[in-house]
Amino acid sequence: MTNLVWLRSDLRIYDNPALFHAMEQGPTVAVYCLANKQWDRHGLAPVKRRLIVDHLIELEEQLAKLNVPLVILDCEFFSDIPERIKALAIELNISNVYYNHEYAVNETSCTKNTVKHLSHINVESQGYHEQCIVSPGLILNGSGECYKVFSAFARNWMANISSQARPLYNKPVKQQELDIHSDIQSLKNYLIDVEIDTKKQWPTGEDEAHDRLNEFIEQDVSQYHNQRDFPHLDATSHLSVYLALGVLSTRQCLQALVSSSQQNIEFLSEISGEGKTCWLNELVWRDFYRHILVAFPKVCKGKPFKDITDNLPWKGNNKDFEVWCQGKTGVPIVDAAMRQLNTTGWMHNRLRMVVAMFLTKHLQVDWRLGEAYFYSKLADADLASNNGGWQWSASTGVDAVPYFRIFNPYRQAERFDPKGDFVRKYVKELAYIQGKAIHQPSKMIATQYDYPTPIVDLKMAAEHTKTLFKNLNDLQTA
Repeated sequence: MTNLVWLRSDLRIYDNPALFHAMEQGPTVAVYCLANKQWDRHGLAPVKRRLIVDHLIELEEQLAKLNVPLVILDCEFFSDIPERIKALAIELNISNVYYNHEYAVNETSCTKNTVKHLSHINVESQGYHEQCIVSPGLILNGSGECYKVFSAFARNWMANISSQARPLYNKPVKQQELDIHSDIQSLKNYLIDVEIDTKKQWPTGEDEAHDRLNEFIEQDVSQYHNQRDFPHLDATSHLSVYLALGVLSTRQCLQALVSSSQQNIEFLSEISGEGKTCWLNELVWRDFYRHILVAFPKVCKGKPFKDITDNLPWKGNNKDFEVWCQGKTGVPIVDAAMRQLNTTGWMHNRLRMVVAMFLTKHLQVDWRLGEAYFYSKLADADLASNNGGWQWSASTGVDAVPYFRIFNPYRQAERFDPKGDFVRKYVKELAYIQGKAIHQPSKMIATQYDYPTPIVDLKMAAEHTKTLFKNLNDLQTA
């Protein structure tokens, strides 16, 4: 009898609960289900699809060293997966299937249907939580419900981390060779061409991910709180792609942080250094958004967390949205950020908030359009974090920024790109403007450099948005 480990967003050997437990129980085969038509339906970024295949090819080599064959199933849609895995289980005489949980509604439904299909042939299934440091459902308020405010969630998370953090799993022990062969060659048919040099920006494999993690912890995390908001600095961890693919886990990130302080997880609250504390907070945010996804699945379905905000007169796909996508709004920091996204498949986190708030609060364009556009471009596309960030910026979600707090992109640019270095890198038309004048060029200068004038009056637009939200709040309390 053989075990099957069903891989999804967990493309790694180390700290993989499903793989570890499967191999602990006996001979194991791995399977990955491609679902290109489902990915089309979800609007998944081509660059992320390329990275998935790149990492699967790398993972197959690492699994082969453990004598674990990797089977690839082309299932097109999630709805095809249950029957295909059932058929594979019959073919390979599988006794148990192990998997790590996914939290979005379509993925959850796929899991339930697959488990149901397997039960019909008396194959047991076992799922594990690996995307969160603390599993969804463990951190609850006094009413036994999921927290809706991050600060309260984080306090509970920190107070109980020593007892609630999931275990960290070692690399499984090599098994005896099986008379089953990987069909990894079929993956090469799915190596789509993208303009971004993915292997240069995000080299494949767990070793690279851990090298980046260790380098960040050793060299950069101490100044993370001071430098993380400046897009012209190379001051972020650059781990988001590896986390989104599951090549690295947040639990491993936490362990690296704890180890660097020569502390045990029980003393996490005593960790020293503002930079480390600030980055730890980012790991807690990732947990928080996944807990929200599980407790309130409506956010997976294009619904705002705050239902009443669906009554706001959001604008649809219009010319303003198109020029925002293209990075031609006439607001240099916004355009630079969007061009960074379009050309590299990644955007600095501070700028994700700036451009999201500009689209929703100044252009009054529906946040769902922005969320979908990000998902279609980001190499680190992640439903929970992407949705959480967009709803935060649009003031429609949990822990939402107050509607009257609206980032002024000019002030953001002057504060976080003081010399204009970031804008100069991506808005080539303005590269010859020296100093901070680049952030708000006059109409004459903009015309001279063939750069558009701003598409919106920021002050008037912000006041209009405040009025819309105020009217909505007045209606709610009436």
